[in-house]
Amino acid sequence: MKSNRDLLVLMKDDSFNQNAMEVELEKLNQLLFDFETIDNVSTAHEVFDLNLYKIICKPNQIKQVISKKELKPFVFLSNKN
Repeated sequence: MKSNRDLLVLMKDDSFNQNAMEVELEKLNQLLFDFETIDNVSTAHEVFDLNLYKIICKPNQIKQVISKKELKPFVFLSNKN
């Protein structure tokens, strides 16, 4: 699978060679691909709509907001962590 994302990976030591690094990056991309589903994202986030002075917490409503092509100004997606 070819991924179109930039990852910054910090290593504690230089023991990884180029092939080992490629394998680790592929595993990390696969892991992120599996966890970044719309259901998981909508469960782990909430939407702050400052236009309506509302906080949206329900996953179905969050899915509707983030599935739009472009967010309105002052509508923010925030991670619950």
